[in-house]
Amino acid sequence: MTTRQLPSSALTSFVVASRYMPVYVALLLLLIVAATWVPETLSGVALSAIAPFGALLGIAALGQMLVVMTGGIDLSTPGTLTLAAMITVGVGDRADGRIWLAIGTAIGVAAIIGLVNGILIGGIKLNPLIVTLAVGQVVVGVISRYVRTFPVQSPVPTRLSDWTATRILGVSPIFWIGVAMTLLLIVALRYTTIGRRFQVVGANPVSSQVVGVRVTLNQILVYVVAAMLYAIAGVALAGLIRNPGVNIGSPYLLGPIAAVVIGGASLTGGLASPMSTMVAAFFLTGLNQMMRSLGLPTALQFVVFGLVIIGGMLVSGDRIIKGVERLLRERRRPGHA
Repeated sequence: MTTRQLPSSALTSFVVASRYMPVYVALLLLLIVAATWVPETLSGVALSAIAPFGALLGIAALGQMLVVMTGGIDLSTPGTLTLAAMITVGVGDRADGRIWLAIGTAIGVAAIIGLVNGILIGGIKLNPLIVTLAVGQVVVGVISRYVRTFPVQSPVPTRLSDWTATRILGVSPIFWIGVAMTLLLIVALRYTTIGRRFQVVGANPVSSQVVGVRVTLNQILVYVVAAMLYAIAGVALAGLIRNPGVNIGSPYLLGPIAAVVIGGASLTGGLASPMSTMVAAFFLTGLNQMMRSLGLPTALQFVVFGLVIIGGMLVSGDRIIKGVERLLRERRRPGHA
């Protein structure tokens, strides 16, 4: 058997599972530590309280995951999410009758931001890191100007805040939106042409272009879809906290990226798992809650969070795959059974 031949189906399954296994192990260890040190964080009330926040981080992380799949990165997440929240307040104008107009406007404006990112990155071929950072700063400037048009601490429409406060099977509906988004992306990436193209474009854009895949169009589209996911998270977060401020999106700069890394996505593009990404988001949310319950200083919380991200990269899917590939090459050399 040559090195270009695929390994057995069992080994292939092991390799694929190994890419995403670390996040599930990490979640299990977190549950064990929490049950030992701060068991109150595993109560029904506590889990119900953090569920919507885990889902919100997960929704934003799903958008970041799509971008990473195409070999990019998006640092405009906090700005896009915050602007969506502010539009929900401004356009909603405390009127329940304007709630759908507010939500539609928020998602539409976010799509435009994603389109700008996509054109600059996919069309003009500028660096994703620099472009999204710059676009994010422009959005922050727009937010600062926009919030002057309505009173400080203006609440979202009551209907939205009441909806986020309801419970479906014991948890906020935001949790179920996160579940729905995850399942939708699983189906889209696995069974639709456009979903499969996202993965192909990220894995090998040159070959994709050769076989007729419209690489530029797909790269633009992925930033649009990602921005819309950020907007959904922003609208839901605004409803959850009722009176969103201009710093509402700050935690969503590194959080989604961390979830994508810990979730086993290939940072060079191609492979990623919506389910593992969402699980990673809940792991990070649970870790944050546990550290607060333990009374750790804020500075130490940042240290732990950074170490977790580094740990996620050390056991990332890419490193696991390379390790298995080295093992296979060793076994295929003459003299090995």
